[in-house]
Amino acid sequence: MYRSLLFLLAFCFAAPTFATERPNVLFIAVDDLRPELACYGKQHIHSPNIDKLAASSTLFERAFCMVPTCGASRASLMTGIRPARNRFINFLTWAERDAPGITTMNTQFKHNGYHTVSLGKIFHHPKDSVQGWSEPAWRPQGVPWYRLPKNQEVHAQRQKEGKKRGKKFKGPAWESADVPDSAYADGVLAEKAIATLKRLKGKDEPFFLAVGFFKPHLPFIAPQKYWDLYDHDKIQLPDNYHVPKNAPKESVHNSGELRAYADIPRKGPVSEETARNLIHGYYACVSYTDAQVGKLLAELDRLKLSDNTIVVLWGDHGWNLGDHTLWCKHSCYESSLQIPLIVRAPGIKGGQRRTALIETIDLYPTLCSLAGIPQPEHLVGQSFVELMRDPDTKWKQAAVSRFRNGDTIRTDTLRYTEYTYPKGKLISRMLYDHTTDPAEDTNVVRERAEESRDLSRQLKQLKGRDGK
Repeated sequence: MYRSLLFLLAFCFAAPTFATERPNVLFIAVDDLRPELACYGKQHIHSPNIDKLAASSTLFERAFCMVPTCGASRASLMTGIRPARNRFINFLTWAERDAPGITTMNTQFKHNGYHTVSLGKIFHHPKDSVQGWSEPAWRPQGVPWYRLPKNQEVHAQRQKEGKKRGKKFKGPAWESADVPDSAYADGVLAEKAIATLKRLKGKDEPFFLAVGFFKPHLPFIAPQKYWDLYDHDKIQLPDNYHVPKNAPKESVHNSGELRAYADIPRKGPVSEETARNLIHGYYACVSYTDAQVGKLLAELDRLKLSDNTIVVLWGDHGWNLGDHTLWCKHSCYESSLQIPLIVRAPGIKGGQRRTALIETIDLYPTLCSLAGIPQPEHLVGQSFVELMRDPDTKWKQAAVSRFRNGDTIRTDTLRYTEYTYPKGKLISRMLYDHTTDPAEDTNVVRERAEESRDLSRQLKQLKGRDGK
């Protein structure tokens, strides 16, 4: 009895200390970021700060989003459940409306003693899962999209025209202005995140700080110095600037998100110079965001918080830069689905790379495991903590995604997609062999009928009944 009482007293006195020693979480989201970064082998990209983070982290070479559109992708990631034909459909998705009663990631951390803060774009809608944040979600306000007067005028004019016609018309698709980083929203966001880190350091409870950068989302606007990092004359269109051979018509689209911007034709291909400007602008925005990430990580170091903070950097989906004639995302091709994913955690060796197939629904259980908090029963993904520790850990053999009426499965060497009507009747299919065709140039579904049937069975099994 006496020993039991001593143990109980020791536990009670130790509990507050344990709470303060739990790791913090810095959760960095980057909108529309494809894995075209130097740390992913793309040496033409200037991304020194993300590269530095990767050097002290585990970099996942083959991570995939669940849905290639922002609202749906983020809702799936933050709830830890798969999308379906009637759930997590498009960019307008609200997690708490599509999945009522589901405990979101931020809510789980809040319920387990974390001070949770949302800055920038985490959920697509700032008021989504509002109960899961310890403070009201914050986004930069009153920051103009454009800084050049001529572009501001074009934007205002097109907005008026669009309002009359019931459409959303916007200004130019890109801008390079000789202004400081803080002239645009992500620079303001970085300053807010740095100030918030300083404030959170003084709290007794650990923090879950989510910071969502907006660029490289359209329009491609960034200070001139980031454009100057790239030689415009050396920028080329992708080698797969064509529709894949034998590709079903359902697999390509008109790049509708891009068409709202000035100087972009309403349909058909853009000019070669426009294409090069778009690619140049995307690269500049990646480097601009990289610089803001660097400021945030430098402050984490300066505050001596790095050793006890889990850092995650992820993109919400891929992005097409002319791949298969596509711009933006919204497809079942690899270029729309593959994302960068970098995780650094106390006690886990850095500078590692993993080629295992990761789904973004795996992030929720992973962060719970790393933080030592319970995992809700509804989670569908798997914690990859042991995979971070040991590359030989047994792991899933496929990653499943979807967009609209297309469901797709990625295995070690193949990507198979099938398009169906609402009741499941098949419309079309495509299969790409990444061993010989990593750019997905030729649909070989007819030539590889047996493999396609097997992948179709796997796809139906993995997406589950809710995926119908």
